[in-house]
Amino acid sequence: MTNAVEVESVGAAASEPESEPGLVPMAAGRLAELSVRDLALIEKLRIQFEPGLNVLTGETGAGKSLLIDALGLAVGARADTTLVRHGCETARVEALFDRLPEPLICVREVSAAGRSTARMDDETVTAARMVEVAGRLVEIHGQHDQQRLLDERWQRELLDAFGRLEAGRAAVAQAVAAWRANQAILAELALDPRELTRRLELQEHQAGEIDAANLRVGEAAEIGAKLAAAQHAEAIARGSVEIHEALAGEGSGAREVTASAAQRARELARLDERYGPLAERLLGLAAELEDAASEASALAESVEHDLSAIAAMEERLSQIYSLERKYGETEAAVIAYGEQAAAEAARLRALEASRDTRRAEAERLLAEVAKAAARLSAERSVAAGRLAGAVEAALGGLGFRQTSFDVAITQRLAGPAEPAVDLDGRQIAFDATGIDAVAFVIAPNPGEPARPLARIASGGELSRVALAIKQILAEADRTPTLVFDEIDTGIGGRSAEPVGRSLWELARTHQVLCVTHLGQIAAYADAQFRIEKRQRDGRTVTDVRRVDGAERIDELAQMLAGAEGGVAARASAEELMERAETWRETAGRR
Repeated sequence: MTNAVEVESVGAAASEPESEPGLVPMAAGRLAELSVRDLALIEKLRIQFEPGLNVLTGETGAGKSLLIDALGLAVGARADTTLVRHGCETARVEALFDRLPEPLICVREVSAAGRSTARMDDETVTAARMVEVAGRLVEIHGQHDQQRLLDERWQRELLDAFGRLEAGRAAVAQAVAAWRANQAILAELALDPRELTRRLELQEHQAGEIDAANLRVGEAAEIGAKLAAAQHAEAIARGSVEIHEALAGEGSGAREVTASAAQRARELARLDERYGPLAERLLGLAAELEDAASEASALAESVEHDLSAIAAMEERLSQIYSLERKYGETEAAVIAYGEQAAAEAARLRALEASRDTRRAEAERLLAEVAKAAARLSAERSVAAGRLAGAVEAALGGLGFRQTSFDVAITQRLAGPAEPAVDLDGRQIAFDATGIDAVAFVIAPNPGEPARPLARIASGGELSRVALAIKQILAEADRTPTLVFDEIDTGIGGRSAEPVGRSLWELARTHQVLCVTHLGQIAAYADAQFRIEKRQRDGRTVTDVRRVDGAERIDELAQMLAGAEGGVAARASAEELMERAETWRETAGRR
């Protein structure tokens, strides 16, 4: 036995799945190979799996479920650093899937320090991305999943999956979402009449006050400048006169002096043409001085001297400042506030009309919910009958010969303040999944009343019911690989053989991996792998080896009667294998 266990598999890569008796083509993407290194008790191993039914057997604590944990890591399950083998830095799991058009390789590494990395085809990805891609190829069923079967909400999900009611579910969810959105708007419109009146009066007053002020952007700055000038009107007037006299005064003004100089330059230009440009410049200066003198006179005339006009400007500026203190820091902000207040007042005036519209819309949308929910409920009733019959038949094959199984669909009356739809005069509660409560009910014994699965099923019964339901749902499920961990919990030897047959039949359309302690189940496997603990270099390690022929008979004998079973146990194992092979050949021809 070497550290790296390589189990050669005839059907793992080269052979066609159709070569196995009764095996039909599977959905591409089955698990072809699993490699594990430094994961808990596993030092290093590689297993090649068959299409069909693969069983993992061995003594308790040898690491059978550990291989399921490893596969879970390879498809994106949460990493647990305690799984890293003691003394090692990193655990590594690699899974090869025969996905089309080319295989998919998923690698997961978990470090003892807490880091986890995931890769698909050598590309680093997140664990969520790995779940999205590789998680679709594998479905793992453990005892937790069997317990989930007791949840009536999950039972409703299973019924809808069996009936392929996705479209009906989506229609109900969409109708309920539309109704809830309308209810949210109605809640916003639900103002007390007195509060509505108060808010409307306030908005109208604010909008009216701002509108009446007739503000103009920049007006306060203009008035402020005029008032500042009015305070120095006399000095401004006197200074303006002085400016005018200096520029345009008779005889001594700068304009006349400059004009005289320009005339003299023109005369010199007749003698020397270089004076021509100078004459033009001086003429321009004279014109500029004339304009400046005129502007000084105009500015003096614009200064307000009328005391009543000054008072009016002061009053207007005070009004603007008052509005800015209440509604905004600038004229633009005040104007915008007034527009918003006017719009809000218009909305409040239209509120009652909006409420009436939304109330009518609520009635219409609730009718749509009722219509979609009733249609889905009818479809569920049809699917429930088919599912009950199919599961009951499957249970018969699992040893429940006189067991009745049913899928009960009920509706709940809504409470006084609870949203409801009217169905035949009854007020029925609803949610995004519809109006139905679904419960799987079972009567294992004739004459006994049927009761919900959660109240009557023992561990073994629950395992077989879970398997029966999975077998039925597998017709609509194209997940390539199904994994069952401890499917035989609570099952005795008498009930185990039908479970093995059921798993074999399920494995005609899916690759199935199953951890089991029962030889009656293992005998129906297409491939059996023994997991065992060994001592190597002072350390405990888990090894995996495929068993065939005489070795498989020995393994089955130990599963039936323990290590000391002897000749009788081996004879029982041979008989069990012969019976399983005969049954499989017969079933394969059906």
